[in-house]
Amino acid sequence: MLIGYARTSTTEQEAGLEAQLRDLTAAGCERVFSERVSSVAPRAELEAALAFVRDGDTLVVTKLDRLARTVTKAWEVVERLEAKGVGLRILSLGGDIVDTRSATGKLILTIFAGFAQFEREMMLERQREGIAKAKTEGRYKGRKPTARAKAEEARRLHAEGKTVTEVAKALGIGRASVYRAIGPQLITKPMQLIWPQQSPN
Repeated sequence: MLIGYARTSTTEQEAGLEAQLRDLTAAGCERVFSERVSSVAPRAELEAALAFVRDGDTLVVTKLDRLARTVTKAWEVVERLEAKGVGLRILSLGGDIVDTRSATGKLILTIFAGFAQFEREMMLERQREGIAKAKTEGRYKGRKPTARAKAEEARRLHAEGKTVTEVAKALGIGRASVYRAIGPQLITKPMQLIWPQQSPN
């Protein structure tokens, strides 16, 4: 079953949302969730769509930025879909249709993972620079290393197939802490989908 999701920001014209709805209907979506909300605000209809989809379904969006504004956020959605056995189809990504159930789509997943890791590394670098500056100015107090102490356990649970949300809930830490712990696995995991090991003849 094809499930559509359409979004425009609160500042965009209604025509933009109507155009998305037309494209999603033309693509064969049997149900469409839509909303007018900023990409950084809570998106109730997106959450409703993610809760509605089932194994074998495909979530369809017209463009990637309708789903998320950053690669990291897009990867979070993709991971939630993958955990439920749901594909993602983008009707226009560089002018082409991309479906994560295809070989090209799986390659896109790998690229997503790589860029998501890059974004996190850049964020951590800025964070380290901020901490270093705060320390020199005597303003940094530090924090309890609770999440860091659970990093190994987070990697183990994720390797066993649990999603980031499930790992965070099981360990009582934030999703961002889980991502920092399992960063390298995000790149290797999708690549296994593209180049699976061949069994010996």
